[in-house]
Amino acid sequence: MSDATPILHMLAPQKHMSPFDVNMAADAGFKVIVPYVNVDLAEVTGLIQDAIFSRPPNYGPRTGFFMGGKDAILALDMMEAARKAMVPPFECSTFADPAGSFTTAAAMVACVERVLKLKFGRSWKGTRVAVFGATGVVGFASSIIAALEGADVRLVAHRGVDRVVKSAAVSKERFGVDLEAVSGETPERRRDIVADAEVVFAAAAAGVQVVSADDMKAARRLLVVADVNAVPPPGVEGMELFMDGAPLPGCDALGVGPLAIGDIKYKCESGLFRQMIESDGPVAFDFRHAYAMARKLTGLA
Repeated sequence: MSDATPILHMLAPQKHMSPFDVNMAADAGFKVIVPYVNVDLAEVTGLIQDAIFSRPPNYGPRTGFFMGGKDAILALDMMEAARKAMVPPFECSTFADPAGSFTTAAAMVACVERVLKLKFGRSWKGTRVAVFGATGVVGFASSIIAALEGADVRLVAHRGVDRVVKSAAVSKERFGVDLEAVSGETPERRRDIVADAEVVFAAAAAGVQVVSADDMKAARRLLVVADVNAVPPPGVEGMELFMDGAPLPGCDALGVGPLAIGDIKYKCESGLFRQMIESDGPVAFDFRHAYAMARKLTGLA
């Protein structure tokens, strides 16, 4: 491993880089952290090449780029632009985690998977999953991870089904997964969706309740409900912050709360940052690597 100073360049398409991610990178061990804001996709090539050509090739693994923002596809496109910009042996490491969504989604999927395995002897294969907040970055990433693992995933639309139809089309084109877009714009439709699900991911905006106690009471097939919302009210009625497979009140389903998920998310993002620093060669991390890390952290791998 090179003894070069670990430097992290953090790219944000919006006007601010997330303080959360800056803190995480610093605590993981990066000594120099430089945020870049309002970064356009077309600018990635120049930034990468400025970084890789300014250091000898053996310093490449200690030179990192983090792709932030709030758009999962744009972050992945930035990763691809970075890959194409490298000129071996002049390379660097990259890590995409827009709005923390890839590590949060990975943590949620892994935490639920652990409950499915320990409590029900189930895997993701053939499990019916309903994703609320499907157009957000966490909902988008978790739906793809679960589908890649063999789950039957439905994306729930709150305001017009067109946006989730588009998300399903992008997911099919980019990752080869088949996701079903469904309308959940009325209480009756949402209740029918929950009743047909075995797992629910609640990944809607903070402070927005998307699944009620009455929804779950009528859901006879429901096994596990996960909620990433730590801001009151919970996204799932009756969900407690630290639930990790405990029964939800008034129904037969088990809950996985936001701070149980958050603990794995924190360790996942920190762990990937440390791997960037410690690796002997350049690495490139996206939601798939986050999920692999989350499964290790939850004892699944």
